[in-house]
Amino acid sequence: MISAGDFRNGITIEYDGNIFQIIEFQHVKPGKGAAFVRTKLKNIKSGGVVEKTFRPTEKCPQARIDRKEMQYLYSDGELFNFMDTENFEQIALNKDAIGDALKFVKENEMVKVCSHNGNVFAIEPPLFVELEITETEPGFKGDTATGATKPAVVETGATVYVPLFVEQNDVIKIDTRTGEYLSRV
Repeated sequence: MISAGDFRNGITIEYDGNIFQIIEFQHVKPGKGAAFVRTKLKNIKSGGVVEKTFRPTEKCPQARIDRKEMQYLYSDGELFNFMDTENFEQIALNKDAIGDALKFVKENEMVKVCSHNGNVFAIEPPLFVELEITETEPGFKGDTATGATKPAVVETGATVYVPLFVEQNDVIKIDTRTGEYLSRV
């Protein structure tokens, strides 16, 4: 159990039958009345954000989130298959549990599988990936407006906006949290 007075960003709690991660918290002590803790909570499973106030003495059970390194093997239609590289045990997850977390992940790459009480609810891709561009329009010579970008399709099928000088078959580095182009490799 963790009291609301000990809340910190990133802590996961069980509240109202759901699992929430604390995004923001603020201790408020008004001039009149009792102090309270104002929080922004993100529902880990649905992704929704709610605001909630707690008394500082209120207690919530702390949720234990297990993150396990697994290898993404392949997709066969609706199911995505992962393997634990320690004991070679395989699991298959449906599109609902994964969402669009794998749009920048190639087969045989390592990802983190997040679960609570054995129920998988999310996949965390690596923070940065290097992918080859399979399709993009050629840049034009002299077209050097600052910050100009063009769409490019990478080998996983996702679309990324890249600078005009990037060509087809170039390998680029992408931030998977934002989906932004970082550099050529």
